[in-house]
This record gives sequence, C-alpha cells and structure tokens, in this order.
Amino acid sequence: MILEVLGHAGEAMTATDINKQLGLPKQTVHRLCATLEREGFLTRQGHSKRFLPARRLRDLGGGLLFASQHHIMRRQILMDVASNVKETVNFVVPEAQGMSYVDRVETDWAFRIQLPIGTHVPFHCTASGKCYMASLKPKVRQKFVSSLTLDRSTARTHVEPGKLLEELELIEKRGYSLDQEEFLDGMVAIAVPVADDAGRFLAALAFHGPTQRISISDAIARKGFLQKAANRLRDALFATA
Repeated sequence: MILEVLGHAGEAMTATDINKQLGLPKQTVHRLCATLEREGFLTRQGHSKRFLPARRLRDLGGGLLFASQHHIMRRQILMDVASNVKETVNFVVPEAQGMSYVDRVETDWAFRIQLPIGTHVPFHCTASGKCYMASLKPKVRQKFVSSLTLDRSTARTHVEPGKLLEELELIEKRGYSLDQEEFLDGMVAIAVPVADDAGRFLAALAFHGPTQRISISDAIARKGFLQKAANRLRDALFATA
C-alpha cells in the first residue's frame, strides 16, 4: 500500500504524507518506510525526510513489465515503428545514471549506430534526455538542469544552462525533442514522450540514424509514426479492460 501511494504520487513524500492516504498507526508507517529504505526499495530525497523509489523497486517494476505480456505488446509496437521509419527505434527511461535503453529494434541497414540495451546516455545532449526534462514542471526542470554537469560531447552540445532551458521550453510546446549531432557527431535523433494514463512521463520513444542517411527534416517528417506509437503504448500498457 505504501509503494502504491508513492508510485501514484509521482513525487517525493514523507511517511506522514503517505499515511494521510492510508490511515494506519503512525509508528507502523514510519517503521515500514524505514524497512523499505534499508532494503533498497525506497531512498531519501537528498538529506530530507521525503522518500522516492530506489533501485530495487525500479528493478522490480521493470522486471515485471519485461516478463509480462506488456513487453510483447511494446516490442510489436516498436517493430511497427521501425518498419515505417527505417531506422533504429528505442524505448528509453530515466535513471540516476542518465537515460537508459530498455528496449530497441535495430534497423536493417548494415551501417548503423550501436547503442545496445542497457546503455546509459546523458540527459542534456540526447533527444530522449531532453524529452524527459521537458516533461518536468518548470521549477523542477530548472533545478534539474542546475544539478547536471553539462559536459560537451560535440561542438553542438548545449553547455549553457540558459540555452538548454530555452530549448526544453520549446520541446514542451511542440511535443517532440531533437538531437542535432549533440551527443555524437554524425548522428541525429528525435524523441516523443510516452505517458501513463494520468499523463505522467513514463519513457521516451525515439529513433536515430546517421546523417549520411537521415537529416533533421527527415526525422521531423516521420515524427507522426512516433506519436501514434506513443499513444498505442499508453493504451497497451495501461488498458483497464
């Protein structure tokens, strides 16, 4: 019940906040939260008393999703997108180390850019990372950007917080993000958000390709395939029937 409350909240909560929805003995909830923290299912937000999901809980949720019928449906949708855009399609989620590739369908082209499942990439210079940051509320987004080390990966990487925040605001308005050779020279990418049934960010759905084969305008022209697939993923993963 504690994990359900915290999962639905989408933000850090104290044990007292959690218990407002449960109505259990105060000592019980505090004791259980401490146990969940000790066992690696919850973690503190900084040095505060507020809890967030930790690695074991994320691994548990990801494992259940991977092993279930949802993984099969997700895979089929990604394959459909790949057949239309003719490039590698990725399903990417935010983790503490950066954006994590949890599923992908490779392009049939012999010339491809390898970013295998399990790869972590930066937030600030990837289409998926910027897609995630743009989903945050403006004040949270500003704090998030200020916490990042904006390392330069290429000559096009945003290393000034102000410029990055301007782009994130634009991404929020237009509904998709771009990587214009900001992470790797010679690679472009586009990403759209996949939301849950409450409109909260779940993952980024993206495709990338080499500039020898695809331009930014080509990527934008194919964004409709991603957007339709994002809606299908939401319906498939959160169908109530």
